[in-house]
Amino acid sequence: MDDSADRLKFDPVRADPAPPCVLVIFGAGGDLTRRLLVPALYNLACAGLLNQRFAVIGVDHNQRTDEAFRQYETEQLTNFATQKDSEFEASGFDEQAWNRVRERLFYLTGDFEDKSTFTKLAKRLEEVSRAVDAGGSAIFYLATSARFFAGIVEALAAAGLTKQEGGCFRRVVVEKPFGNDLPSAKALNKRLLAVLDEGQIFRIDHFLGKETVQNMIVLRFANGIFEPIWNRNHIDHIQITAAETVTVEDRGSFYDATGALRDMVPNHMFQLLTMTAMEAPNSFDAEAFRNEKSKLLEAVHRFSPDEALRNAVRGQYRAGKIGDRAVTDYRAEPHVDPRSETETYIAMKLGIDNWRWAGVPFYLRTGKALATRRTEIVVQFKQAPYALFRDTPVESLARNYFVICIQPDEGVVLQFDAKIPGPIVRLAPVRMEFRYKDYFKSVPNTGYETLIYDCMIGDATLFQRADNIEAGWAIVQPLLESWQRTRPGRVYPYRAGSQGPSEVDDLMAHDGRHWLRLD
Repeated sequence: MDDSADRLKFDPVRADPAPPCVLVIFGAGGDLTRRLLVPALYNLACAGLLNQRFAVIGVDHNQRTDEAFRQYETEQLTNFATQKDSEFEASGFDEQAWNRVRERLFYLTGDFEDKSTFTKLAKRLEEVSRAVDAGGSAIFYLATSARFFAGIVEALAAAGLTKQEGGCFRRVVVEKPFGNDLPSAKALNKRLLAVLDEGQIFRIDHFLGKETVQNMIVLRFANGIFEPIWNRNHIDHIQITAAETVTVEDRGSFYDATGALRDMVPNHMFQLLTMTAMEAPNSFDAEAFRNEKSKLLEAVHRFSPDEALRNAVRGQYRAGKIGDRAVTDYRAEPHVDPRSETETYIAMKLGIDNWRWAGVPFYLRTGKALATRRTEIVVQFKQAPYALFRDTPVESLARNYFVICIQPDEGVVLQFDAKIPGPIVRLAPVRMEFRYKDYFKSVPNTGYETLIYDCMIGDATLFQRADNIEAGWAIVQPLLESWQRTRPGRVYPYRAGSQGPSEVDDLMAHDGRHWLRLD
């Protein structure tokens, strides 16, 4: 059985359990709840960070009793704990910790668009809060389709469920996608802020719950070997990759209307971009941290229509094999238009118009059905002068790069040149590697543990503010508009299990650079 104190980054000696509250999950019967949220709650229980006066109310349209809900989540959790490819993976299962969560699971059947659901919820919330002595504080988690976000929040407010009285808090967690373009993101922010304070809204991006993403701040600003060289004087370019081996699976209807750009770039990819390139905040205060992220996004160069087309490449996967698994053509996937021009791969080149990064290109790529699952940030340093080595094949000198590996294996890699032993000077690239699992006792987690805990304690540092959301959409809006104006045919095919469309190599080759391979 696992040592429960080692399941998360939290040290129970230093981190107190979260305050009492009831977590209300809209969409409790969905994939997000069973695959990520409930495993995260289990991990928090193992770490001793859930308050004894904590409970969950699952809300969904399916008819279920409390006990049926508990049994379903127990079966799903134990199944995920034994699946090695799932985001939640455990080498053991702590039944005692799970039982502490299980007995606090409650269920309410209701339609999200029916006002009577929220009347019933108010009564149920009061009953459950009293039963566990939660004190009246509540978090409403919108694990639903995005079309329900604004309506649910407005209905909560109309039912008086968002009022914060008597020292109790009421918070709302909003999942992605937060809008599907700049106008819709602005409209959603406007509707939410009409009934909630900004401090009550927690716009979540689970990438920021990953240990290595948070460690970016420590790597950059706590180490004298990195902080002085993290700028245009020493860095040639930066690559940010989020590669997936999964296909669209059963999400064809959602994905075909969304695409890789909307699904990944304004949220996940730009979160990685801001953590990589932002200036140091004055403190770890949430507003100081989010101010710097906002400044960074505001400094990203805005594309003209022509620049948008020149600096982005779209792809769509075709039939192929990923390992031993045969993959069908994207256009043959269920609920996908057989003539679809939706991208399942996007790569783009960005520039940042500020003093630190002027002239340093940032290359971003993300896609589905690729050769390997990997999320990483590659910082390539400028080459040293070749004069000393002019009699050696300088063209074969190794590139000096620093790789921050986010998933699946968290850690960092540094590559540099070294002399091969012998009487003559011959160089070869060598790699130094640090892996979290080699230095710290930790097990894989979903990335939601930190974020749920932070929401419970009211720390918004790792959540997006309204202006952060809108700044991200403002960057990609010219791309969306340019694609709408151009004729179909700019989405390049690529074989499932490959590196992506070959045309994406030209994006960097024009600059004399190349991508780090997905091997």
